[in-house]
Amino acid sequence: MTSMWGGRFKEGPSALLRALNDSFAFDRELLAEDVEGSIAWARALGEAGVLSSEEVSALVAALQQIPLSDSDAEDVHSYVEAELREEVGALAGKLHTGRSRNDQVATDLKLWLRKACSDYEALVASLARALAQRAVDEAATPMPGYTHLKQAEPVTFGHWCMAYVAMLQRDLSRIRDAHSRGNECPLGSAALAGTPLPIDRERLAHSLGFARATANSLDAVSDRDFAAEYLFCASTLLSHLSRLAEDLIFITSDEVHYAELPDALSTGSSRMPQKKNPDVLELTRGHAARAIGELTGFLALLKGLPLAYNKDLQLDKEPLFRTRTTLALLLPALTALVSELHLNRERMRAAAASPLLLATDAADELAAQGVPFREAHDLVSREARASTNDVDRVLAKKNVLGGTAPERVLAAAKAALETLDETA
Repeated sequence: MTSMWGGRFKEGPSALLRALNDSFAFDRELLAEDVEGSIAWARALGEAGVLSSEEVSALVAALQQIPLSDSDAEDVHSYVEAELREEVGALAGKLHTGRSRNDQVATDLKLWLRKACSDYEALVASLARALAQRAVDEAATPMPGYTHLKQAEPVTFGHWCMAYVAMLQRDLSRIRDAHSRGNECPLGSAALAGTPLPIDRERLAHSLGFARATANSLDAVSDRDFAAEYLFCASTLLSHLSRLAEDLIFITSDEVHYAELPDALSTGSSRMPQKKNPDVLELTRGHAARAIGELTGFLALLKGLPLAYNKDLQLDKEPLFRTRTTLALLLPALTALVSELHLNRERMRAAAASPLLLATDAADELAAQGVPFREAHDLVSREARASTNDVDRVLAKKNVLGGTAPERVLAAAKAALETLDETA
């Protein structure tokens, strides 16, 4: 394998250096993006008069045919150039004119992140739609609402679903904002000072689907904000999913049993025949913990780097690859679980109708009759009893924007479904 560097060295890299330094084992995931960026660069070189139209055509045709296979290449960029040399000979060396691996990898990563963001949006929107649809179906299904994990006031299962829809909608907003900020192209920044060739960088950026070219070459080759934001968005999303998982573990527990997990998304015990374990939900909590670690480790990697590129940045990719893979596995499983969750509606209603849960409504009724609320609160608290109001009437009273009244929940769920469909 011919190296992309080494002219000034008297001997080649040792096996020790290669074991530590080479990255093809993981950055091969960027092959499609490296090819995409290289094709755009070849065409830009043609427009700048560096390559003839015949040379551009030969390079583009060869690049489009590069397979992914095992290799002892140093990295994905070396691999692409070596494969290209097999097809077009010395012409392959011209492709790197005016370009560096520094702006090349920054571009590859932004192209990859752009696709990762699209995946994220589609997966999160699917889960949000599943929750919103359950909210439509269960807008009037009473259940206890909790604070401090103690029964507090009646809500509906639909209202509970819509709480997570609200979280997921913020997750969607965050990833879109991150994509908007990161949608700029570093290609043409070269190693750190900018390319010496008359490249139209705005045109080049647009040819790759970016909104604009980066503004500063020093920043462009060392900036990983987009990657950090992706990990932040993912860790926040997974924190929300972990809360969802914990709620579902609780309400499907043997003691509570407001719902039952679908068989196809549960596991059993090798020892205890009666067990039905919430492994998908427990793994969700675990992945949330690991995602937070990925983010903090990534930020620690970046915090002390001087301008411009440093080899520390080779370690930026694996956390991204792992996180995208995790979301691709976890979100569809949770979407299916939410859609197929079996509700024990009678048990939920009975629990929601407990006199203790109606205590707040009793205090509200006394206040409506002119008793100061603090006095009403004290009276009800000391008597430890509630009014005889029916749970449905109590729920219907919470008919404010964002409240748990069934008609409000139904309207909110339908509005969320419309919004999610419009942005799909």
